[in-house]
Amino acid sequence: MAGGVFVRGARLYYHKTLPVDVQRLTSRSEIWRSLRTDSWQIAKRRLPSVVAEIETEIESIRQKAGLTVDRTLLEPLGDDPGGLGHLPGQTNEVETLEAVYRRYLDDPTHAWTPSTRQTYETTRMVALNILGARKPMSGLTRTDVRELVEVLRSLPRNSAKIFPKLSFREAAERARSDANIKRISTANANAYLGNFCTFLNWAVSEEVIGRNPARGLRLPDEVARRDRRHPFSPQQLKLIFSAPLYSGCVDGNRGWDTPDLDRPKNARFWVPLIALLSGMRLNEICQLDVSDIRRVDGVTCMHITTSSILGTSDKRVKTSVSERIIPLHPTLLRLGLVEYAERLRKQGHTKLFDDIDAGSRGVRAVAFSKWFTRYLRSCGASKERTSFHSFRHNFRDELRIARIDHDVAMALGGWVGGRSSSAASSESYGRGFRVDALHEAISRLRFSDIDISHLAR
Repeated sequence: MAGGVFVRGARLYYHKTLPVDVQRLTSRSEIWRSLRTDSWQIAKRRLPSVVAEIETEIESIRQKAGLTVDRTLLEPLGDDPGGLGHLPGQTNEVETLEAVYRRYLDDPTHAWTPSTRQTYETTRMVALNILGARKPMSGLTRTDVRELVEVLRSLPRNSAKIFPKLSFREAAERARSDANIKRISTANANAYLGNFCTFLNWAVSEEVIGRNPARGLRLPDEVARRDRRHPFSPQQLKLIFSAPLYSGCVDGNRGWDTPDLDRPKNARFWVPLIALLSGMRLNEICQLDVSDIRRVDGVTCMHITTSSILGTSDKRVKTSVSERIIPLHPTLLRLGLVEYAERLRKQGHTKLFDDIDAGSRGVRAVAFSKWFTRYLRSCGASKERTSFHSFRHNFRDELRIARIDHDVAMALGGWVGGRSSSAASSESYGRGFRVDALHEAISRLRFSDIDISHLAR
């Protein structure tokens, strides 16, 4: 009946090989129990109670099977004078949802970006509000999770701001009785459920709970995946790129929507154009360094990467395949993007678009997204199921129209190249496409749905 302490990841665990008779009863040969620390000193103090707990579980299994047991392991001794009693921190202490969630978020083994951590923090806030911070983890049931699902189904958008005095349960009840209250999308609700399920999977791995009561629970999404976002229509593109910001305005700051003679070339001018002509995600554009526009093998390219030759540390990408280079479309060259970047570099700037507010979290895309939503309304281009991300759909359509090879298209857009596991595996082979092949492909994109020749005047 071997037992010992081992390191798994960054945590210490107690491992025990189960007795043969218990193996037959449970179909398990071993048990691992987290000591919930990476400190050997703390682990030694916690080890006796963990060992005792496991021995009690073993005897309980034997008792249920009608075998002979050691009753001293099943019943507390009443003849131990001066005992310490029940101490906080013992493993049989009731653990709450709030406490376990905090441990989950503080686990140093998570390699989360700041935005990912914020997403999990938000899910924690929602779960505690609906299920209760003092909810015992051991008592969390499938019924509790189904109640969470029902609240999320009717949860109003920005509930905490619109109904600051109501709990999420009360706000959802209000939304059920008022059809005018807009609710969060099914995709958003399922994102909360997915994050909560990930937390519960961690709790199972840490042996806080025996099983995940949220596994497999999702809301049916009535909006097909391909219908969640649309590309901008030719009419929308015309409105976007013929508004005062592009045809003449007071200035590029407060006067961007008022017609006049100024034609500023700031972030608000460049970011939508880059999105249309390169398919880059909003955050990929907003976080560019001035040095990310440079020549490779004689071709001027934009580099989407988390590294920086200027020492900035604010860059993130969505996935590993998102790191890539995109040759500049000829239109961006004609409009002077290279000269714009060089001018900023000479002025001592490190970021290509530092005129976008980075906000408290250092993510410029947040502020730009809010402004662009106002911009669409101002120029009359706002429609359901279109947003800044629609430029990425326009770019994908252009790749199809130009009959660009599928793998080249995936490389330019930073998309995963295949659906099957074998196709995904093949993406890791080889050294990728030569820059001249990417340049030839990007130069074939005509964007005939929109005439932006007036921007070069």
